[in-house]
Amino acid sequence: MALTITKHRQTGLHFVEDLGNGVKLEMVLVKGGTFTMGAPETEESSHDNERPQHLVTVPTFFMGKYPITQAQWRAVANMQDLRVNRNLKPDPSEFKGDELPVEQVSWYDAVEFCLRLASYTNTKRRYRLPSEAEWEYACRAGTTTPFHFGKTITTELANYKGEYTYGNASKGEYRRKTTSVGSFGVANAFGLYDMHGNVWGWCLDDWHDNYEGAPTDGTAWFGNKNDNIYQKPGRAVLRGGSWDTYPGGCRSASRYFDDRAESDGLYDHVGFRVVCGVGRILQ
Repeated sequence: MALTITKHRQTGLHFVEDLGNGVKLEMVLVKGGTFTMGAPETEESSHDNERPQHLVTVPTFFMGKYPITQAQWRAVANMQDLRVNRNLKPDPSEFKGDELPVEQVSWYDAVEFCLRLASYTNTKRRYRLPSEAEWEYACRAGTTTPFHFGKTITTELANYKGEYTYGNASKGEYRRKTTSVGSFGVANAFGLYDMHGNVWGWCLDDWHDNYEGAPTDGTAWFGNKNDNIYQKPGRAVLRGGSWDTYPGGCRSASRYFDDRAESDGLYDHVGFRVVCGVGRILQ
């Protein structure tokens, strides 16, 4: 059976946020729609926590073209006058490089980054972490295959634990570190890069062991809706896999979790990307 992988090189409607000193943040339009969230039982490496599959209708939003880079992180971390809840280390990452994704950041750190970014734009753009549904919808970009580029994955397309395989793909390179964002040159149909591998991405949602009772409107799923979102305890959802993840963990439907706080340490395979609504941008 031949290996088939679909590549997209597409640029959609987007805007660029100027963070100063030549640092830019590119945001890509993700047009809303309805999709089937989760994985069928027949999908290789899938788990019960990815089921039941269910229809979700997601409103239009903007998402970062890439995971947040170390240069972008540093620009916002140094905005000390915009501090909201906590200080941010300007250089937290294990693997150093301006165009490498930031890592070793907690969920609370990522939320602080979003709050400062929103304040920086005078709240014209309400930056936040994506909901889990938004993340999967954006990753799939209209596809139903395990990966947005097809039924399998190779290390020519993404950064993961390449000594292991998925489907009928061959073994590849295990880089043992992050790679510069966008360096594989392959976007999905929305124009988003690095949705599979490199670093896991924080989502807003509380972790749930399956999708029983999950919202169908694209919003984040919280166990207690009265919680102050910036003081939430417990575990949050991670999506996308990383450089240190088996290929099956990088699937569009794959999900994992970690404690929001850094009590158990921070990891060099966890980063994030940001989203914001469209209201004031498209008016």
